Amino acid sequence: MSLDFSKDFLFGCATASYQVEGASFEDGRKPCIWDTFAAIPGKVFCGDDGKVSVDQYHRYKEDIELMDSLGIQAYRFSIAWPRIIPNGRGEVNPKGIEYYRNLCKELHKHGMKAYATIYHWDLPQSLQDEGGWTNRQIAYDYLEYAKVLFDNLSDVVDSWITINEPFCITWLSYLYGAHAPGYQDMNLATKAVHHVNLAHGLAMKYYREKGYKAPIGITVNPQTPRPATRKQCDIDAAKLSRALETEAFLGPYTGKGYPEILTKTYGITFPIQDGDMELISTKVDFFGVNYYNEYPVSASKSKPLGFEQQPFWERRTDIGWPCDCEGLLRQLKWLDKYTNHTPLYITENGSAEDDKLTLDNRVHDKERINYIYNHLKACSQAIKEGVDLRGYFVWSFIDNYEWTEGYSKRFGIVYADYKTLKRYPKDSAYFYRDVIAGYGEVDM
Repeated sequence: MSLDFSKDFLFGCATASYQVEGASFEDGRKPCIWDTFAAIPGKVFCGDDGKVSVDQYHRYKEDIELMDSLGIQAYRFSIAWPRIIPNGRGEVNPKGIEYYRNLCKELHKHGMKAYATIYHWDLPQSLQDEGGWTNRQIAYDYLEYAKVLFDNLSDVVDSWITINEPFCITWLSYLYGAHAPGYQDMNLATKAVHHVNLAHGLAMKYYREKGYKAPIGITVNPQTPRPATRKQCDIDAAKLSRALETEAFLGPYTGKGYPEILTKTYGITFPIQDGDMELISTKVDFFGVNYYNEYPVSASKSKPLGFEQQPFWERRTDIGWPCDCEGLLRQLKWLDKYTNHTPLYITENGSAEDDKLTLDNRVHDKERINYIYNHLKACSQAIKEGVDLRGYFVWSFIDNYEWTEGYSKRFGIVYADYKTLKRYPKDSAYFYRDVIAGYGEVDM
C-alpha cells in the first residue's frame, strides 16, 4: 500500500533544545531544571546530562544540510529559555537571539521552514527556585520571554508552538514525579496545570494583539486510552484518564473549561482568577499532536486516581511502549471532533529501537520503518475520513538525550556516535526521504 498525501502536506522532523544542543554553559546560557535534575543520583540513567549531547549548537549547519539531503521540508526545534533570558527574567542574552536567528536563516537558505517551540521543558533553574510552574508569577515571566522571541524572531520563524506537552510539564513532573523537578503532590500539580495553561493564553493574547501573521498553536500529547473491557467501570476509567491527562488542557484551550468530572465529581480545584479562562481560550491556528502509543486502562480501587494501565498485546519498542497505529487514527478522529475541526499537525511520532551501527556505517532499522509507515497510513486514513491533518514531524531527526533514559534510547532517523559526534543516516532516513518524494511503499 502506497501512502497518499497531497502536495501541500508538510513533512518535517523534530528535536528539542536540551536534548540536542549541548553547549550548556556557553555564550551566556545558565542552568535549567534538567541540569539540576540530572545531577541528582538515580534520577537519570547513568547520570547522563545534556552538557554536550549531539552538539547541535555548534553543528546546526551540518545537520540542516543533512536534513536537506533527505528532502525534509520543515524543522521543528525548541528555543532554550536559559539561553535567551539566562536568569529567567530580566536581561536578554544577545548571543541566544543570534543563535536562533542564524538557525532559522540557515533553514531558509536550504528551502526549509522553521517551526519554533517556545518552551520544551528547560525552565531556568532560577525560576524553579521560586516555585517553578506552581508560582503564578511564572506565567507572566513566560509572557515576557515569549514577547522577546516574537519581537526578535518573527521575521525568521514560519510557525510558532507556545508550549510542548503540558501534561509532561505538570502531571508527569509535579504529580507522578517522573520528570524534573520531580514532585509528587496533587496540590502542586493542579497549580502547575493552571499556570501552564495561563502562560499559553497570555502569549496567545499578546501575539494576536500585536498582529503577528505566522500560524501559532500549542502541542499536546493527548492521552486518549481505550477501556480494557466493555465493563462500565472500565469505560468510566478511560473517560477519567482522558479528562485528567488530556481534557484538563484541551478543555480550557477550546473554551470548554476544566472537565466537570474532575472539578465536580472528584473535587479537584484549579487556582482560577477572574479573566483567566477567557485568556486561555484565545483561539489557536492549529493543535500539534505528539503521539507514540495508546494504552488500555481499567478501573482500580487501589490506585489514587481510580484507574491504571493494563498489559497490551502489541510489539514493544525499545523504550517499552506499544506500537499502536490504530490508536493514532482513533485519537485524530476524537481530536478533530473535540476541537471543532481545528487544523492538526503530528508534531512528534517515532520509535526507540535497539540500533546498531554496522561495519559499513549503516543502521538497518526495519522496525522503525514499519512503525513510521503504519502511523503514516493512519494519518492518510484520518485525512480520508475528513480530519484536517496538515503535516507530520518524525521524532526524531537524530539520536539524542532522552530525558530520564539519558542516552540509552535511540529515537533518531540519524544515528549519533556519542563519542565522535559523527552522524549516520539510518535506513529509516532513506525511507522517509522516499515518503517525502512521493513513494514510501513497504513490502509488509
